[in-house]
Amino acid sequence: MHGPSPDTLYPLAGYSRTLFLKNFITKPNIDVGDYSYYDDPDGGERFEDKNVLHHYDFLGDKLIIGKFCAIASGTRFIMNGANHAMSGFSTYPFNIFANGWEVGFDPKVWSDASRGDTVIGNDVWIGMDCMIMPGVTIGDGAIIASNSVVTRDIAPYMIVGGNPAETIKQRFDNETVEKLTNIAWWDWPAQKISQNLDAIRGGDLDLLLKAAKREA
Repeated sequence: MHGPSPDTLYPLAGYSRTLFLKNFITKPNIDVGDYSYYDDPDGGERFEDKNVLHHYDFLGDKLIIGKFCAIASGTRFIMNGANHAMSGFSTYPFNIFANGWEVGFDPKVWSDASRGDTVIGNDVWIGMDCMIMPGVTIGDGAIIASNSVVTRDIAPYMIVGGNPAETIKQRFDNETVEKLTNIAWWDWPAQKISQNLDAIRGGDLDLLLKAAKREA
C-alpha cells in the first residue's frame, strides 16, 4: 500500500474537477507540494491564471503551497502586483498607461511596498471562495472557513473565518501543536505515511509519536 502517485493528474477516477495541483503549474514563481489538490466544477487546469492574480515576474514574489493541502473552488491568491503605490497623494497607476505618464516614475516604489512571498503550509484546508492577500503566511494544519479574506498571518493549527479572517479557535492545545509541527508527518516517505494512516488521521497523539519513531 503506497497511495496514489503524486504525479497523477486526476487522482479521483472519473472525477476531473479534482486535480493534484503541482502537475498543472508551469510558472517558476509558483511552487506546490505533493498531493495538494484543487477542486473546481469548472476544472482547475488554469489555476495559475484564474486563481493566482496580479502575479508579475518583475516583482519577484512567489506563491508557495505545501504538501497535502485541500483547496476548494473559488480560492484566489492576490499577489503583490495588485498593490498600488501609496507614498504619494494619489494611488492611481498613471505610469502603466504610458504615453508620457510613465516619465519620472521609479519602479522601486513598487518593490519597496512588496509584502513578500505568500506561503501556505502543509495540511492546510482552504474553504470555498476564500481570498488570500499578498505576503500572508498560513501555518501547517490551519483551516480557513469558506468566504474568508485572509489579510494577516495565521498560526499553525488555527481555525479562522470572516472578512477579515479572525481566529475562531485553535484546533489543539499548544503542546500538541508543537509536537505535531515537529513530527511533520507530511515529510515522511509515502510508504511510511501509508503504513501509519490510522495514526495520522486519528486523534491519539501517542500513537502518532510512536509512528514517527518507526522506520518506513
